Amino acid sequence: MTHPFLDLPPMSAAHFASIEDRVAKLLATGQDVVIMQGEALLPLEGAIRGTAGPGTTALNVVTGPYGQTFGNWLRDCGATVIDLAVPFHTAVSADRIREACAEHPGIDFVSLVHAEAATGNTNPVAEIGEAVREQGALFYLDAVASIGAEPVLPDEWGVDLCVIGAQKAMGGPAGVSAVSVSERAWARMAANPGAPRRSYLSLLDWKERWIDGGRKALLHAPAQLEMLALQACVERIEAAGIETVMARHASAAAAARAGALALGGGLEPYVHQDREAAPVATTLRAPAGVAASELVARALESDPALPLAAGGGALAAEMIRVNHYGPDATVGAVQASLAALGAALAEKGLPVDLEKARRAVENSWRQP
Repeated sequence: MTHPFLDLPPMSAAHFASIEDRVAKLLATGQDVVIMQGEALLPLEGAIRGTAGPGTTALNVVTGPYGQTFGNWLRDCGATVIDLAVPFHTAVSADRIREACAEHPGIDFVSLVHAEAATGNTNPVAEIGEAVREQGALFYLDAVASIGAEPVLPDEWGVDLCVIGAQKAMGGPAGVSAVSVSERAWARMAANPGAPRRSYLSLLDWKERWIDGGRKALLHAPAQLEMLALQACVERIEAAGIETVMARHASAAAAARAGALALGGGLEPYVHQDREAAPVATTLRAPAGVAASELVARALESDPALPLAAGGGALAAEMIRVNHYGPDATVGAVQASLAALGAALAEKGLPVDLEKARRAVENSWRQP
């Protein structure tokens, strides 16, 4: 008896390359695209270790926990790291990038997270890209959460290393990711004696053995399930139209913020400005005296499938996340999440208005 998940034929190099081509089209890029058969931390770390070393002076923008991780990797590579940290309830500006570069003229690498699903903010990459180009630095971007939820345009923005993953707005599995690599980034890797080689972290291996060889022979056996899932994600986005998919995420974010404010109970958006709020997830600040993790746990008792989570680490005490991405970027998911949070708040004696929240979500939802 055959099984659709188990008895898969081997994936050919041509099929693998065709999926890379579709990802490149999604990114509107003419750069090389390398699919990495692992969660997005694989290319995120590989790209840093490939391009950074003892001679690197890196400006590492920290708008959430992933920025902190990148700084740790950069230091581990021997780079000199200047952390530019901003409060997690806001975004970084291009002017802040320019100020940091003026203060540290040796900066030749800038690392940034586009949208931080963990904190609910998003950064203006187009404007920041201009500032990075003025500096002449290599631009590294984590677009794992933003791809599919808002524009991601590495060529237009001057991004040299743009990492995406399938598990957020693309609506796919966590086990596959990709990175677009500019010619400048390849040159930096080739000149870096510390760049991983003959390693699963190595992007150079893919460049030398896959891309330079005309994409005829794969480095190892493809992970068929993940590759087919990535293909299906891209096909679904292509069928709907990327603008429609992004509009759905923007509507979910606007509706979640409006609904939370209408709900009451002391909930308020964690990210202060609408324009700095990520379309992939809405973060909320729990009312004073109420632990966010306890509130989320109680809300999930009504429906464990709701896209709700408490903040990570120290943020678990105050932050609630409504993860309205991928299949959960719907009016129903937003309404159900807020209704469950409202019920949990009401149990604590806090005044909520479930009907007002429901109407606010409906009225704020913008149909594409």
